[in-house]
Amino acid sequence: MVQFNTLLPEIIVSDIKSSLKFYCKVIGFQVEYERLEDGFAFISYHGSQLMLEQDRFETSTWRVEPLEQPYGRGMNLSIECPDVSALARNLQMSGYSLRKPIEEFWYREDKQLQGESNFLVQDPDGYLLRFAQDLGCKPLDRIEL
Repeated sequence: MVQFNTLLPEIIVSDIKSSLKFYCKVIGFQVEYERLEDGFAFISYHGSQLMLEQDRFETSTWRVEPLEQPYGRGMNLSIECPDVSALARNLQMSGYSLRKPIEEFWYREDKQLQGESNFLVQDPDGYLLRFAQDLGCKPLDRIEL
């Protein structure tokens, strides 16, 4: 039995097969379950979970109009990744361009810095994905306050 996260994004995709190829074959998500008759898949990647739903291109209470490419404007999904370098290489070798190359960032969290190495890529529908690898914490220097 799958344990669902308390926040679980469900995104509308224009071609479920293309999306599953990108997420599962290229990135490494695993299909937890799918309903082929509904064009639906529930997928996971190292603790992150995502639902994909095939667009039926018709008015629905679940579809906010107008839905135009690229989908998901104004939002990015941050996904924890054990090895951003390997994933970025795999994406590029599979023909996908990185929207932003791998960079290291240190974000202030109260009196410490939380580090991550991350990059951005867009999925086949234009959803912006940030893959982030944890670099741990370090104390905030007094000079940085």
